[in-house]
Amino acid sequence: MRSVRPAAPQLAGLEPYDPKYLPACALLSANENPRDVGEKLRREIMREVVRVPLNRYPDPLANDLRDLIAEANGLSREQVLVGNGGDELLFDVALAWGGPGRTFLNLPPTFSVYEANARLTGTAVVSMPRRADFSIDEEAVLARLAEGDVDYLVITSPNNPTGALAREEFVLSVLDATDALVVVDEAYFEFSRRTVRPYLAQHENLAVLRTFSKAFSLAGVRMGYLLAGERVVRELAKVRQPYSVDAVSQAVARVVYENRAEFEPGIQSVIEERARVVEGLRAIPGVTPFPSDANYVLFRMEDASSVWEALYARGVLVRDFSRARYLEGCLRASIGTPEENDAFLRALREVAMGKCDVRVPSARTTERADAAEARAD
Repeated sequence: MRSVRPAAPQLAGLEPYDPKYLPACALLSANENPRDVGEKLRREIMREVVRVPLNRYPDPLANDLRDLIAEANGLSREQVLVGNGGDELLFDVALAWGGPGRTFLNLPPTFSVYEANARLTGTAVVSMPRRADFSIDEEAVLARLAEGDVDYLVITSPNNPTGALAREEFVLSVLDATDALVVVDEAYFEFSRRTVRPYLAQHENLAVLRTFSKAFSLAGVRMGYLLAGERVVRELAKVRQPYSVDAVSQAVARVVYENRAEFEPGIQSVIEERARVVEGLRAIPGVTPFPSDANYVLFRMEDASSVWEALYARGVLVRDFSRARYLEGCLRASIGTPEENDAFLRALREVAMGKCDVRVPSARTTERADAAEARAD
């Protein structure tokens, strides 16, 4: 035999997830923390890593890390599940609550992996598009949930790639309106300062997803976690891959989580820079930035795909969503260091309007105190 039979039919039409990483001077495309783990903490990580027996399997459920996360959130170990990045946990949700004959409610535009996971697991997808300003059509969502056939949904807060929080009152209305599993993806909650975690005790159908990849500078390590009731965690544990989180990653994550307060100055810097970047984008004619509670800003302009190419030619890599459904004409820029943000704003101004005399706020001259933070929030 020289051929192979076709893959599973649900793969037809799916494209592999490709964030299109490219080398650049200012890497502003992947919503990473612009600052790596500090040297002092890195040394502590290495002391922990060298004690890991590499010939032994890791704790399959990462219980030491679960205990740390549980204690910090006022929960028990049984209410925490650790995964190989948030991506693994999202797929586990689709495996446990999706499947043939079951339904996922999607709120596009949002993280494309949600719908891909549903289709991979043979789950029916019902989409409730957001409004033109990217806010959730709350009434339509609640009306659809009232039909009673939705098995799970994901509310991303702040939403990726559009940036804004979901209203807390809406999330509570959803939890009260359905027995579907409601996953609130809080991958960027450290930058928004808002969480629905306190409602776990009252709502068995709530799960909160978080990650080490953003605020804690561990995108390269792959570590995520989910907070939920014991019943939900128990079902998810049935479908997760055994030993999915390796022993080295567990060791790194333990050290980082124990020292997470050290990341607070960097988080605050991102919040302040976010306000400055939004102000700078508003100063460029033809550029429309959208409000953001995360560590990135989505903006729209004419001929965005060509703008992306011109920015990259100047050493600035942002994410191109200009051909994506519901996001036509949009680009997304992660918040980088002040120097990277200056380079981005300068390059975009040159591309959009030439080297004309329009003042874009710089990191050295902009007041970034309480008023700036209030604008960002």
